[in-house]
Amino acid sequence: MSLVIKEEALPVELSAFSAVEAAYPQEIARITDSLRRGLPVLVEAEKELTPYLYKCVRDRLKKEGRNFLYLDGRPITDMPQPQPGMGLVATIVFYLREAVRGAVAERILVLPHLDLLTTSVGGLTSEAREVIPLLYENPDLVYLGFKDPSFPLPKVIENLFPRRESLLGVARDRLGSLVTQRESRKLSNERSLKPYQLYKQVSGVNAVRLRRMLSTITGEDYPTDSKPAYHQLRQATLVGQLTLPDVDLQKDIGGYAKVKDRLNKEILDVLAMKDSLADETSMKKVEGLIPRGMIFWGPPGTGKTLFAKAMATSLGAAVTIVSGPELKSKWVGESEENLRQVFTRARQAAPAIIVFDELDSFATARGTYQGSGVEHSMVNQLLTEMDGFRKDELVFVVGTTNFVESLDPALLRPGRFEFHLQVPYPNTEDRKSILSIYDQKLELDLSPRALEYAVKRTGDFVEGQNTPYSGDHLQALCRALARARLREKRTTPLEIEDVEKALSSWAERKKLNPQEEKVVATHEAGHAVVSLFCPNSPPIDRISILGDFAAGYVRHSEPVNKTVKTFKQMRDDICVFFGGREAEALIFQDISVGCAGDLNMATDIARSLVEDYGMGGEAVGVRRVESTPNDPISESMKSHVDRAVNEILEAERQRAASILAANRALIISLRDLLIEKKVLDTETLAGALPKTDKSDLVAKER
Repeated sequence: MSLVIKEEALPVELSAFSAVEAAYPQEIARITDSLRRGLPVLVEAEKELTPYLYKCVRDRLKKEGRNFLYLDGRPITDMPQPQPGMGLVATIVFYLREAVRGAVAERILVLPHLDLLTTSVGGLTSEAREVIPLLYENPDLVYLGFKDPSFPLPKVIENLFPRRESLLGVARDRLGSLVTQRESRKLSNERSLKPYQLYKQVSGVNAVRLRRMLSTITGEDYPTDSKPAYHQLRQATLVGQLTLPDVDLQKDIGGYAKVKDRLNKEILDVLAMKDSLADETSMKKVEGLIPRGMIFWGPPGTGKTLFAKAMATSLGAAVTIVSGPELKSKWVGESEENLRQVFTRARQAAPAIIVFDELDSFATARGTYQGSGVEHSMVNQLLTEMDGFRKDELVFVVGTTNFVESLDPALLRPGRFEFHLQVPYPNTEDRKSILSIYDQKLELDLSPRALEYAVKRTGDFVEGQNTPYSGDHLQALCRALARARLREKRTTPLEIEDVEKALSSWAERKKLNPQEEKVVATHEAGHAVVSLFCPNSPPIDRISILGDFAAGYVRHSEPVNKTVKTFKQMRDDICVFFGGREAEALIFQDISVGCAGDLNMATDIARSLVEDYGMGGEAVGVRRVESTPNDPISESMKSHVDRAVNEILEAERQRAASILAANRALIISLRDLLIEKKVLDTETLAGALPKTDKSDLVAKER
């Protein structure tokens, strides 16, 4: 097919029958040939296509003297008549019985409404139980059956047809035959048609519907901007819950530079490259490289569905978002049918993206789910639908999940969900970008200090939860600020106090009495002071005793090296964990049970040094200590391991105690400041803590 068709090469007028002939010549030829040889044919096509396809086939075979009997429920003059008042299905069954058993001349029996004989989930109706024996009663009859792709047929009926044809949409190479010269003028400012550009808007539309859509395009001829005309077509293709999203990948999604870059390079840039190619062979080659199934995985609220919508916007694709649990049904076969309907509607509105939210709710690894078993059937149906994609069919499937490791491996092999995109919690730069977008969209008027504070503050865990801030949490924060601004009729910029109020005013916090507060503040001050004098410990970013997700905590900034962890860094981590315990012992000559968590983490690090990394000293050796059935650990080795772990812990405990003893006054002053302010950020800490040169500490250590 040419990438550009001159206007004069397009038809001047085109009837619906001529359009069907032009759109499906090979399919009609195959149907005709099969019927000519006495083979029943089942045609899968939308209802509006049925009468036109039938006429095309009938006109060809009538020339050869073949006769047809069209059983659509209307009266047939040369046959016995049914009783008055019979319904449509009952009338069809009546005429079918007469055709099978009566003295009727040799005819091809046309059944345009085979799907009416079943329920919506493929089960048999009472009429179908009567029809099936009739269909099999006379093997000499030739049937031409039609079924809508939205409804399944029972296998016992499908098996009657050795030949099957599926007509979904229009093949790309036939599209140039379905547009008239007048319609072409609405789609381009040149005297030509670009079929590939049109195909991107109507790839799932059948020929009859396409003709109806094209004939109703409004606007001027040869417009300078053809987007309005294409938009009219695109809107007309939407069915069911499909929508056209408007989410710009760069403008509407903040941060996530790596995620955007990968999505662009792997998917969007490849599709854009395809559109710029000058020959069909190269286009087909590129289409074969594009993954049709994608997994967007990551924690809740990080914007996985938003990225899918942004991808759809870039492609001009419609989106339908399907919740896994909503697809399930207690009725046998209905869950699979729900899935089939989703794919059918997406194909009709292609280009389209189907987003399966919470894919793991039904697509967990087989053998691990404890449900009713319908999940396995749904996975099989999903795989069947995806394996049936045509290369030029612009339908993509995105599955979002929080637990990618739990998905069925059959879904993850190449050709199915082969493209995986991780969307993690936003880092500092991501949060700043996200907050800046909402600041502009919601007209918050955050001051620079307030914005920076919000970025740092949301680096903590969410109030009352042990999870980091996600994009959804940031949106909720900005919406709360917008409501407060509206409520207070604020005209001045929002400040740090406004951000803190929005974050914490409704939080359920741990209530500490003065003595408890003093202990917690001393504990956190101890961690901070020890960290200050440990050369490999990252800078302190925040200290809090607000009691939001813990009674108190010290948060460090991200280390420069995020991947490589050294022996000295791990030893310093142990020392810092002992800082809270040893500060309590120094100041109160007593220790609280709040030290338990620190002790657990310190012990885990020390045990990893000895057992996993071969850093336990000569007695243990440079080896991994692991007990297996073939190589159990001896009792003497267990004793060496325990002794090495204890030596590391005791050495770091004494180092922490020594640091604190030399800086007792600093502990008390930092504790009192913490009790007064509850939260100490980087700026406050800069004035409260002495400046230490980590490089000097490293030199002394050496």
